[in-house]
Amino acid sequence: MGLFSKIKSMFKGESKPQEQEKIETKKEEQTIEEENHSVTEIKQEETSIEQKKQEVSSKEEKKKELESNKEQVPSTEPTKKVNKVYEKGLTKSRKGFVSNLMNLTSKYRRVNEEYFEELEEILIMADIGVNTVMEFMDRLRSRVQKERIEDPEALKEIIVDELFIIYVDDNILTNKINYNPDGPTVLLFIGVNGVGKTTTIGKLAWKLKEEGKKVLLVAGDTFRAGATKQLEEWSEKVGVSFVGKEEGADPASVVYDGLEKAKQENYDVVMIDTAGRLQNKVNLMKELEKINRVIQNAIPGAPHETLLIIDATTGQNGISQAKSFQEITKITGIVLTKLDGTAKGGIVLAIKEEVNIPVKYIGLGETKEDLQPFDIEQYIYGLFKDMM
Repeated sequence: MGLFSKIKSMFKGESKPQEQEKIETKKEEQTIEEENHSVTEIKQEETSIEQKKQEVSSKEEKKKELESNKEQVPSTEPTKKVNKVYEKGLTKSRKGFVSNLMNLTSKYRRVNEEYFEELEEILIMADIGVNTVMEFMDRLRSRVQKERIEDPEALKEIIVDELFIIYVDDNILTNKINYNPDGPTVLLFIGVNGVGKTTTIGKLAWKLKEEGKKVLLVAGDTFRAGATKQLEEWSEKVGVSFVGKEEGADPASVVYDGLEKAKQENYDVVMIDTAGRLQNKVNLMKELEKINRVIQNAIPGAPHETLLIIDATTGQNGISQAKSFQEITKITGIVLTKLDGTAKGGIVLAIKEEVNIPVKYIGLGETKEDLQPFDIEQYIYGLFKDMM
């Protein structure tokens, strides 16, 4: 069974283990009822009182164990909900990219050089990236030759498997936030204007608040008109605290005030917005350096995450932005927004290959719930489920 088959069976059959456990639990309960009936018969047969007590006690323990097992059965509802978010959010990519792959399979009866050339073009048009595609095609050609594959139909799952392997690349991938065990966790958000940075901060603030975190938003983008007000509105919308100053104020001073408030009032997470003037790289670099110094002086070891926001609909331009920001500051993770708005979902694979920064969150729609931690298995299933 290929990797994709395993992923697909995992999501399609996710409720089976729970159902099976319920059946087994019911059988055990029936057995206990039968055994209780046996206790009555034993009473009639003048069994010793001590023996009866021991058997009844044993059955009570079994019942308690069954109740405990019931409580430990995990609910599959949250996983199913996430599945639906991924499936719905990747609809455009699935209809564009995957439809082209399926049409290619039906077009050719045998795998030949023309097939490979068309496949290469489809992958590049899906924004997977030229370097990633070249590596992928080399791997695929080698595997086809080694396994003597001639039927394009047999290649469908292999294509998905190889794309998955390229992303994972024997690395330990994590979408977890690096939380500070001793004091506030500082998340610094960077990215050009228009990528959905402020909106992403608001959605993630809501998600963290739902997890029980005490969250503070800090309006470090004092350059863009309306940025401070927009972040304040998000704080009110999701019910978290806010620190900001007037437009044109020194961003580092806003950050300083926010961090002092966070320490004094025991906030769990501080989320800092920043300006996105990438066209003026020198000034932006100086500004981010100053903000980082303020953060590090206030909370040693911070920022604990520097998250770059990229608009998925910008394709290869988004990867160029990532490379430019890498020259300015250290990036620990990427948030890929508006993935539901593009038919070129391959950008997720390209980002990992081109800049070697993990995608930590993806935006799959307009609602707060549509910002999801990135899960490569959910992504692969949501993108390719129609192929099998």
